[in-house]
Amino acid sequence: MIDVITKYFPEITERQREQFAALYDLYVDWNAKINVISRKDITNLYEHHVLHSLAIAKFIRFKDGTNVLDFGTGGGFPGIPLAIMFPNANFKMIDGTGKKIKVATEVANAIGLENVLPQHKRGEEEKGKFDFIVSRAVMPLPDLMKIVRKNIAKDNHNALENGVIVLKGGNLNEELQPFSKVAVVENLS
Repeated sequence: MIDVITKYFPEITERQREQFAALYDLYVDWNAKINVISRKDITNLYEHHVLHSLAIAKFIRFKDGTNVLDFGTGGGFPGIPLAIMFPNANFKMIDGTGKKIKVATEVANAIGLENVLPQHKRGEEEKGKFDFIVSRAVMPLPDLMKIVRKNIAKDNHNALENGVIVLKGGNLNEELQPFSKVAVVENLS
């Protein structure tokens, strides 16, 4: 199963390989207690959730010390895969559902991630500043931007200007229309 990760990211270390490999059993176990991934889809964990989250790593390489907010992380996506990939970046993962944050916390602890801070918190309550806010199809983009715009740090440290990176599918033309002058769209399929 880990082969799908190493196919696209052959440069990962042995430690990262071990962390990615541990995710399957952890999510199967936790998903049986707290549903964070469709039970029909759990066997596709690496393809549909881990690799999908890591698409961001093909778009940007977070520099050491980069601060990232995972908005609406659910059970830890995209935050946990990105934290494994970028061990010297800092990831705050928030979600308004406490039981989902419990899963993200337990998975992160089990694989020894020290660069994550999972918190049970609604996005509107977050006051911190971040280089990037990442999200996986949590809500329509205009609604997301209203909430997180205040959290984007002004000083840039990465090749890509600070902002919001959203993983979404479908026809996004209407959602992107208000952002047509600033949005960058990458087709990941």
